[in-house]
Amino acid sequence: MRPHLAALATIPLAAALLIPSPAHAAPTPLADAITALTVAEESRTGYDRSLFPHWVDADGNGCNTRVEVLIAEAIVAPEVGERCRLAGGEWFSYYDNRTIIDARSLDIDHMVPLAEAWDSGASNWSTQQRRAFANDLDEPVALVAVSAASNRSKADRDPAEWLPPAQEARCQYVTEWATVKTRWSLSIDQAELEALTTVANSCPDAVVQTTPAL
Repeated sequence: MRPHLAALATIPLAAALLIPSPAHAAPTPLADAITALTVAEESRTGYDRSLFPHWVDADGNGCNTRVEVLIAEAIVAPEVGERCRLAGGEWFSYYDNRTIIDARSLDIDHMVPLAEAWDSGASNWSTQQRRAFANDLDEPVALVAVSAASNRSKADRDPAEWLPPAQEARCQYVTEWATVKTRWSLSIDQAELEALTTVANSCPDAVVQTTPAL
């Protein structure tokens, strides 16, 4: 599992953006968490990536969200230089089972892509809420450092259309997807429900546990 982002000792993003953080929910079996999600049709009408301000420096420490995730998820810590520039380091891209030694070869993936979030409820949010979603350092699985190739292969597709090429990664991926959807009260469509359920049937020990953001 990846290191917890709280290890960065940053100010929680929700607090920085004046959004309350309710108590941590109890662990829920993955299949039950998926069943609890609202099923609804999706619409991308009005979507624009700029409606989700991201890679902000919420705590003012000079490192934006992208760099905070890179530091937190490194399996070999990089050196952090002036203006939060990174040198060295090593990362594991679990989507495609690759070890990467150049931070420039990594993307920070929104586990639930911004466009998918818009489709499934974020179109009704305030800009402040979309900013919090796009820079969510309080939920360790919301943002993930992965190879640029795997992130761009995924693009804005949901699990009905894309799953990690590494088969052994799929239980983790679907659990993290369901975690983010649960945290942000986002809906799923029927095809997404079927895809999530199919994977969850092979993950009997997986659980979802997160703090509601809304």
